[in-house]
Amino acid sequence: MGESVAEATIIKWVKNIGDTIELDETVVEIATDKVDSEIPSIAKGILKEKLYHENDVVKVGEVIAIIEDGKENENDTIAQTKTKDTSKKDVKHSITPVDTKDTITIEKNHDIKENTSNRFYSPLVKSIAKAENISTTELNSIQGSGKSGRLTKSDLLDYIQTKSTEISNQTAINTSTNINNSQSDMNTPIAAGEVEIIEMDRMRKLIAKHMIQSKSTSAHVTSFVEADVSKIVEWRNRIKNKFLQREQEKITYTPIIFESVIKAIIDFPLINISVNGDNIIKHKNINLGMATALSNGNLIVPVIKRAQEKNILGLTKAVNDLAKRARENQLQPDEITAGTFTVTNVGSFGSVMGTPIINQPQVAILALGKIQKKPTVIETDFGDSIGIRSKMFLSLSYDHRVVDGALGGQFLKRIADYLESFDINKEI
Repeated sequence: MGESVAEATIIKWVKNIGDTIELDETVVEIATDKVDSEIPSIAKGILKEKLYHENDVVKVGEVIAIIEDGKENENDTIAQTKTKDTSKKDVKHSITPVDTKDTITIEKNHDIKENTSNRFYSPLVKSIAKAENISTTELNSIQGSGKSGRLTKSDLLDYIQTKSTEISNQTAINTSTNINNSQSDMNTPIAAGEVEIIEMDRMRKLIAKHMIQSKSTSAHVTSFVEADVSKIVEWRNRIKNKFLQREQEKITYTPIIFESVIKAIIDFPLINISVNGDNIIKHKNINLGMATALSNGNLIVPVIKRAQEKNILGLTKAVNDLAKRARENQLQPDEITAGTFTVTNVGSFGSVMGTPIINQPQVAILALGKIQKKPTVIETDFGDSIGIRSKMFLSLSYDHRVVDGALGGQFLKRIADYLESFDINKEI
């Protein structure tokens, strides 16, 4: 799992107890707050036990299944002790993996409940409940979807969201009624059948939460600059067919622009930072995130690690590979974590510019607008003239807590300068 991933939800068991499993064969499908993944087996054998059910939330590092290798050996044993004290304690099992010739031991970790009911709550659930001022009585009333009806973090967050929505709706109704009853005809409820209620899927809920958190965390400022990318357009048009024949894949504008972004970050390393409390974390590597739209309308941000070490050819292959696997839901968890700067291409949908929201915990994000041909004043030693040039807007949203207007503006202008001075004789 990626460094920032602390837990995952089991969404589907592909194998059942008693099934034969080959090495690296998919056993289970999981979902983190960023991506869905298929988890391969680390051993060949028979699935003997599943320690968690579908929809259970499991912390990273915990064992979720026992696989027996099938070897006949008198010394091979599995000691399994499952006890349950219904008065004060629930038992959670952790497994210490050892050599297949030794014993796999299941140890008991006891969690003491802090409430008078027999229901177990994880420390994370208790922490969220305390922060939201939810009493033990109210907590006990919430239906859980976890193992044996356990209340998961997702259950609690959904409950809090629903409760907040109900309060907001009631407040809005009361306010509307009290303002002016005589204008009730303007507030007539929509008749049944005139609307369609669409529940957000899991990824959309997470995106919404992530965006709200970012706006609450960072003081967003957006700067704009228009760049003349005529040289890039001319160069790509000249080499794209030859590149396709040689590499069996297309070259887009994205990796070409990425090269200029990377150069500018090297010039202004204080853009490649994150914030932790009162500390600024300066990253040595440029891990470039590329926002990618999925077919279902959701968004994911795969990351090109150590992007400063790649040339245009390397960036092209990385961009094409990550974009393809993102749309096929084949990204690994560590391929969407640890980004230090993000680029989003709003121009691919026809927008000329945008004001993107920062991808936390980063401090800046660049939006690429649509490339358009425009009449432009061209300055020469022999006087000014008007010509047709290919131009695009670049939009940089940055965190004004740590990035001032001077730094943000200079960095954005430097990207434009690199784009405009592109070498049209470059070999790839």
